Amino acid sequence: MALDGSIQANSVRAYFSRIASRYDLANHLLSGGIDVLWRLRAAKIVQQWDPSSILDLATGSGDLARTLQRACPKALLVGADFCEPMLQVARAKKLPNLVVADALELPFAAHSFEVVTVAFGLRNMASWTGALAEMHRVLTPGGHLLILDFGMPNPPILGLYRFYLHNVLPLIATLLTGERSAYDYLADSIETFPHGAAMCERLQESSYINPTYAPLLGGIAALYTATRP
Repeated sequence: MALDGSIQANSVRAYFSRIASRYDLANHLLSGGIDVLWRLRAAKIVQQWDPSSILDLATGSGDLARTLQRACPKALLVGADFCEPMLQVARAKKLPNLVVADALELPFAAHSFEVVTVAFGLRNMASWTGALAEMHRVLTPGGHLLILDFGMPNPPILGLYRFYLHNVLPLIATLLTGERSAYDYLADSIETFPHGAAMCERLQESSYINPTYAPLLGGIAALYTATRP
């Protein structure tokens, strides 16, 4: 989707605002519930880092934040998202410390968090480079970044997945949410989002070290980690 940053941000905010009330239902059904397992795996990685503070960016309906809260009960957990209707869903899950904030202009001091996580959100940000720079700024030296997002699998799964992504998924999502445009956008954004080695290169270009890539379900999703020097 060829949009400038401000137009893209407003469009994405509008998409998520319209589907907020049915976002969780659509996610779980469209993934067959495997997105829950992906978040559990992400939380286990964060738990091993034993952080005292975590910022969950693009926290949305709070699914990852709630999983992190259970895995790291002693950590200060802050969830931030630029879409207020999505945060209303997160508040209903009794999550504290929820902040309306744009990932490109975070209202936090430098070196505020030992871990920053973002699940299925970096892809939707108007500037990936700008968002990675802000995450870098708020991380403590030696702090960790974790990204969970969609990718594109390798052949022979690729062709079938593309058909599902552009035809089946928007149809089912329309029935669930009444919003086809949001899921047409989802499919297009997944196609253009860097994954695998390309994402690791972006992390290094953004001054992170030790990037790792773990494909999930053949590359349909992926977990990335990196460290702020």
